[in-house]
Amino acid sequence: MKFQIEDVTVYFPYDNIYPEQYAYMLELKRALDAKGHCLLEMPTGTGKTIALLSLITSYVLSKPHAPLKLLYCTRTVHEMEKTLAELKLLHDYQIRHLGPAAKILALGLSSRKNLCVNQRVLAAENRDSVDAGCRKLTASWVRALAAENTSVPTCEFFEQYERAGSAAVLPPGVYTLQDLRIFGKEKGWCPYFLARHMVQFANVVVYSYQYLLDPKVAGIISKEMQKESVVVFDEAHNIDNVCIEALSVSVRRQTIEGARRNLHRMSQEIDKFKATDAGRLRAEYNRLVEGLALRGDLPATDAWLANPALPDDILKEAVPGNIRRAEHFMQVLRRLVQYLEGRLETENVEKEGPVGFVTSILNHAGIDQKTLKFCYDRLHSLMMTLEITDTDEFLHIQTICDFATLVGTYARGFSIIIEPFDERMPHIPDPVLQLCCHDASLAIRPVFERFQSVVITSGTLSPIDLYPRLLNFNPVVSRSFTMSLTRDCICPMVLTRGSDQLPVSTKFDMRSDLGVVRNYGRLLLEMASVVPDGIVCFFVSYSYMDGIVNTWNETGILKEIMQHKLVFIETQDVVETTLALDNYRKACDCGRGAIFFSVARGKVAEGIDFDRHYGRLVIMFGVPFQYTLSKILLARLEYLRDTFQIKEGDFLTFDALRQAAQCVGRVIRSKADYGMMIFADKRYSRHDKRSKLPSWILSHLHDAHLNLSTDMALHTAREFLRKMAQPYDKTGGSTGRKTLLSQEDLEKTADGSFVESLF
Repeated sequence: MKFQIEDVTVYFPYDNIYPEQYAYMLELKRALDAKGHCLLEMPTGTGKTIALLSLITSYVLSKPHAPLKLLYCTRTVHEMEKTLAELKLLHDYQIRHLGPAAKILALGLSSRKNLCVNQRVLAAENRDSVDAGCRKLTASWVRALAAENTSVPTCEFFEQYERAGSAAVLPPGVYTLQDLRIFGKEKGWCPYFLARHMVQFANVVVYSYQYLLDPKVAGIISKEMQKESVVVFDEAHNIDNVCIEALSVSVRRQTIEGARRNLHRMSQEIDKFKATDAGRLRAEYNRLVEGLALRGDLPATDAWLANPALPDDILKEAVPGNIRRAEHFMQVLRRLVQYLEGRLETENVEKEGPVGFVTSILNHAGIDQKTLKFCYDRLHSLMMTLEITDTDEFLHIQTICDFATLVGTYARGFSIIIEPFDERMPHIPDPVLQLCCHDASLAIRPVFERFQSVVITSGTLSPIDLYPRLLNFNPVVSRSFTMSLTRDCICPMVLTRGSDQLPVSTKFDMRSDLGVVRNYGRLLLEMASVVPDGIVCFFVSYSYMDGIVNTWNETGILKEIMQHKLVFIETQDVVETTLALDNYRKACDCGRGAIFFSVARGKVAEGIDFDRHYGRLVIMFGVPFQYTLSKILLARLEYLRDTFQIKEGDFLTFDALRQAAQCVGRVIRSKADYGMMIFADKRYSRHDKRSKLPSWILSHLHDAHLNLSTDMALHTAREFLRKMAQPYDKTGGSTGRKTLLSQEDLEKTADGSFVESLF
């Protein structure tokens, strides 16, 4: 369908549109017109992705004089592929209506592991090894050697791509990762370097958060992006955690040992070069004296990772004299590694600010702040000079230099925490020194400052007013949408007690109570006997899930549950979990029915959809608070309180409830779907906790369902399932609640007031 939103003709590839999609587009257009940032919360399963893509691409087509680039950030490769598939559909529709004028270039960009087509390189098991395998075949010095000696292996795909020169371009179209690999194989070109080259010219780029938020990656991939860009962070409810992780570093004993090995090998390489090619080391020394910016003119194959500090914080000056010579730099790193090893030999938890820590390094190791700041760039320069290709072997010394550069650059928003052991396993010594970033706004600030519009959107952004404070920005539009439904296909319930009227909760003093464990087991058993197909259960942590499943097994409850449905469990191993999910789906498909045990904040809670019969009920056992005794969390809470005036309790509740909402939101993925959500903890009945759930869940949470026992919840479930089994009118014409709008409906009122009235 084709319709007008003010001065923009929107091309939408379906015959009908949901009212909330139309309202979402209106708000998005306001933000684009104002050239500002926006926060939009839209329920899961209401077509958020296609609404975003339709409006932004149509907006660009309507204003050809001011071309906008779309940078669409997703969390996982699976989401990236889904987004590109939607865009393909939309692009075909726009070309049918507008002809060649609508042609665009859109592509996904991922790591070498997902794009490489060279089987020798892909044989490596992890991403770092694939990156190193690629460098061994494509680094400029390897290729120079291969030109003289044909027995030196190179990558035929990269060589052909280089030979093609300026002819190596992607024709207009939408390319998923699979399409890029196929195109690369057909042409004999390397898809990874082709995609990296074409990113600058593409109209739409879909890639991971890290490509914009992690300075090490963004410095290489995203530094050429134009200011006139719209950045979309999809599923961005955890964006503050991504920002913090991008600027945090952990050093363990293994890191220290690995760094020692790296330094030993680098010293051997330096001695070898001194004997055979001293001119190369001298040339590097001269380059550092002049303070030439190394990054600007590197071939793409040689660029490793960029500086871990944010672009504005990197010193634009010459490297200090005491680390210009390679052997002097090695001495500095040895002293730094020795100092960090000494700090790990502690029996008490220590917490320190960056300023105090840097002073301590100066006093004990004789390394000043400026030298620390330059560690990463100096290491990078030395790796290039020594022509080191197996970068995966040098991750440890890279971590040490990451740490040094960040601790030397930032005085605020960070703290150094040294823990001699994990508090949950105090008898196992496992010392860790962590540089923790507490300020999420640091990593995202360059994105807000550099790009015209940034859109932060997700199904769970409640309470929406906390995000501007956490990320320190002013959105021009901030809006939360509800779900327009022809029938009440969501049934949230708060279960506060078992059939024996004993309260249930995962509060620390109650969670191991046998009465609570038994009531949770009885709840699942009763529900398994009533609910058809799939049930998904979320627990607050792996340890709690292990404990409760063990107890259920000993008391025979698990055996009774297994008579109704098969049970599958998520583990911390990705392969095991994938296998469990596949078999869970098989059990649901063949009618045997299944239950999946999972963990809030786990992989399944974040990215797996349990649509249709795969998820008719989701039970959230407890409130998924973070481990509140964690020293890192306590330091962050203190920083948020002092800097942004966010109370500890408010942040912890907000964080727990967004995880809970994310878990239960897995169950409904479209309006034709239906499912129940049980919040099994007495704390959910309190208004201050419950009110932080997204509005689209709260609007269906009736007062009668706020304080249920197991038998009452069972009765409610039976009633709900009976109601859902009745045939219904998908358009909502008979109920008077129109949830599918046609082109004529939209043309009735151009100002959208008709749509607004439907909410």
